[in-house]
Amino acid sequence: MTLTRRHFLRNSAQALSAAALAGLPAVSSAARTRIDVQDVNGLALLTGGGCNVVALPSPEGALLVDGGLAEHSSAVLKAVRSATGSKRVATLINTHWHPEQTGSNEAVGKAGGTIISHEVTRLALARKNPSALYEGTYGALPPKALPTVTTYNTGTLEFAGEQVTYRYLPAAHTNGDLFVHFPKHNVLVAGGPVAGRSWPVIDWLNGGFYHGFLRSYEILSEVVKPDTVVIGAQGVPLKGSDIVRLKDVYWELFKQFFILFNKGFGPEDVVEFNKGKEFVGVVPVVADRPLKGLIEEMGDPSQFLEFAYRSLQQATIPY
Repeated sequence: MTLTRRHFLRNSAQALSAAALAGLPAVSSAARTRIDVQDVNGLALLTGGGCNVVALPSPEGALLVDGGLAEHSSAVLKAVRSATGSKRVATLINTHWHPEQTGSNEAVGKAGGTIISHEVTRLALARKNPSALYEGTYGALPPKALPTVTTYNTGTLEFAGEQVTYRYLPAAHTNGDLFVHFPKHNVLVAGGPVAGRSWPVIDWLNGGFYHGFLRSYEILSEVVKPDTVVIGAQGVPLKGSDIVRLKDVYWELFKQFFILFNKGFGPEDVVEFNKGKEFVGVVPVVADRPLKGLIEEMGDPSQFLEFAYRSLQQATIPY
């Protein structure tokens, strides 16, 4: 079974309750946080704080892309200082508004750092938001945690003597996604639409839409070189050539979606079909199950398929 955020939160709560009943001290998750750091073409990639966090040092302070969950923020920021030698985070870019990306916003904002995002992300962080990915709501964040610089499309900043660019990925993972490109380092931080060697998630309750998801891979394919290091919100780094390969597979899946859609099949049928269940004489096979190779590489695609298909239904079927 895929460990979704919902399962993780429920299991954590159960573990804490069990400790209380047994008379044992409950150890906070922050106290157990381990942040691993690796060098990626001169940038620091930090994992273990809830998402992939990328840092670029400068004498004035580090540039950070995403900040991990709030409960891990202190550990993440401590690791950033150690990895970069920077005493503070001067600039933080949110690739989107989910909790994993924005948990360090308050600390960075209170310390006087600049927070950059898409305008939709700023608006989302200023209110309560439900999501297809977790129970309950997230937000509103305090004023100091809100982005202070926003874009509707593209932006550029000079940092540590190099140009860093960011650009909107429309209706991809949410409706407020950005990618961040470090051309000098040949690194692209792709955010939510990419999850290295695992399945990305389309938040169909918050503007994530399979058409936009496909468009995001087209845009990323136009920007990357074959050897560009691509860092998603989760998972291991990929190469630009992987993004082009995934784009082609996801397009074949899109064709299959509409064959199934026009036949009246629902999300559960799409999941079963891509796992190998046969609908003989009813549904023509498109590219012999387009996800077959990726399933062997990335595991169970059930959540990805369900959310991707629901996003199409939501956009196509009138209520």
